[in-house]
Amino acid sequence: MEPQQEYPEPRQNNSRALLWVALVLVLLGINGVLFYLNSQKKTENEQLTTQVQAKDTKLQAQIKEYEDLKASYERQSQDLQKLGLSNDSLEARISGINADLLRLRSFKAGSFSLAEQQRFKQRALSLESQLKKKDDQIADLRKSNENLYTETTTLKERQNKLTDTISTIAKTNRDLSDKVTVASRLQADNIHVSVLNKKDKEKDDDKEEFKAKRVDRVKVAFTLARNDVSPKETKTIYLRILEPDGAALYNLSTGGGTFTVDGQEAFYTMKQDVVFDNSKQALNFVYAKGGEYKIGQHTVELYEGGALMGKATFTLK
Repeated sequence: MEPQQEYPEPRQNNSRALLWVALVLVLLGINGVLFYLNSQKKTENEQLTTQVQAKDTKLQAQIKEYEDLKASYERQSQDLQKLGLSNDSLEARISGINADLLRLRSFKAGSFSLAEQQRFKQRALSLESQLKKKDDQIADLRKSNENLYTETTTLKERQNKLTDTISTIAKTNRDLSDKVTVASRLQADNIHVSVLNKKDKEKDDDKEEFKAKRVDRVKVAFTLARNDVSPKETKTIYLRILEPDGAALYNLSTGGGTFTVDGQEAFYTMKQDVVFDNSKQALNFVYAKGGEYKIGQHTVELYEGGALMGKATFTLK
């Protein structure tokens, strides 16, 4: 009896192979889908990253623009202070820019929306326009100040020159006044000393030397020199007789007293008032000491207006 053939085994093997093929195909399909989805996700992430970076760049640029605006407005404020001016509206703008900077720095890169970008951009343009106008005003003010400074400097120079001129004129006038004062001083010419004894007999000596014991009075004669500058008026003439030791003969009872010479008080022996008429008037003093005269050289000085008119000497032996 022949053995029977078994046919079902080949069919079973084919089914398994087909099943494996189908499974591989499914897995390949799933992997393809996953690869596609991952590619799409990666593309979306890259696009989102690019958008965030673009927003961040715009945000940083906007912050930098506002920082520059703040620095410019602070510079304007300093310029106005240098010009001696203040501007409350300018300070208010600086405060507003500080607030804008705080707001900008609080944004996250992704949250800086297009609407916010436009709003801050428009405000920055407005601030820049106002900044330029104020810069032009400051430039005009600075130019006006420079012109005013130049005019003031010119006026000061003129004033200084005028002051110098006035000072020069005043000094010239003082010098002229001093010269007139000096020129108007009277001078005593031909001063001559003689003595009188108790019998009123006058004794002259070319050498003006006399015996002391015979002298009762001393006579000093002189003439007033011509002077066309000195006014014609009453003049007080002072006589000083200085003894050999330099002391002035002085006695209130004989007409002596004190007067001022070179700013200091001095004793005079006698004085007399004379109406000066510029006619070379001849004058004299006669002085009686009322006691014995000292031996030695005596000096006679004549003064008018506190100035020395002339002097002479005589000797008593």
